[in-house]
Amino acid sequence: MANRGVTGGRSIYYCHTPPRFLYDLRDRYQRTFPAWQRPLLAVLRNWLQPRYEAAVRGMDVVLANSRNVQSRLQHYLGVSSQVVYPPVETDCFRWLGDDGYFLSTARLEPLKRVDILVRAFRRMPSQQLVIASGGSEFARLQALAADAPNIRFTGWLNDEQLARLMGEARASIYVPVDEDFGMSPVESMAAGKPVIGVAEGGLLETVVDGETGILLPAQFDENDMIEAASGLDAHRTRQMRCACEAQAQRFSAARFLEEIEAVLHCS
Repeated sequence: MANRGVTGGRSIYYCHTPPRFLYDLRDRYQRTFPAWQRPLLAVLRNWLQPRYEAAVRGMDVVLANSRNVQSRLQHYLGVSSQVVYPPVETDCFRWLGDDGYFLSTARLEPLKRVDILVRAFRRMPSQQLVIASGGSEFARLQALAADAPNIRFTGWLNDEQLARLMGEARASIYVPVDEDFGMSPVESMAAGKPVIGVAEGGLLETVVDGETGILLPAQFDENDMIEAASGLDAHRTRQMRCACEAQAQRFSAARFLEEIEAVLHCS
């Protein structure tokens, strides 16, 4: 997101991430395309990358939505930036009880690793998993969970339905590959619910391991997931509630507006 005032003010770029198919996930994206399409992808990259880099370097101020993205900007573009965490509507989420289920709201795409959740909960028939999202892997993951009545798919929900599911969950699970920032864990903590996350990317900046959730190793497996879910019983998650709610406020919309206003006044 870039802004330049109509009176010729300074240009500001708010970066959620440099395009990942150009940089850190270049090889992964390359493998997802059929062989005959890969030359076309290379043409697109060769056209876009220098134009993107020139545009970013031409900005007067570059903001990053996390230290993780700040590091990517420095590493891949040699560009310094200031971190301003994005606004999360924390007031929309609150603790409504504990119905005992774990909630996943990640899009059903390969980088979100929801398949590992499904395989882990198939091995924990006494634990309930609700998957409240959609995506390209919806049918595949439904088929994978076909013999597991403890796993339920809701598809995409509206904001009110999602807030209720979050408020009544025991905890949430969010384990993407090197997430830029990740709003879902903050929404979970705003509802007083701890997060089973992964110790990489933006989750290192939002989830406090052992206090507002459990961070799995970057290369976690089903056994790590089972151990984490088994360790979050009703008593432990209730003990984490206050710390979760306090941590979420560090990423509120009100805080974001204050920080952006300060940037604009300095610019």
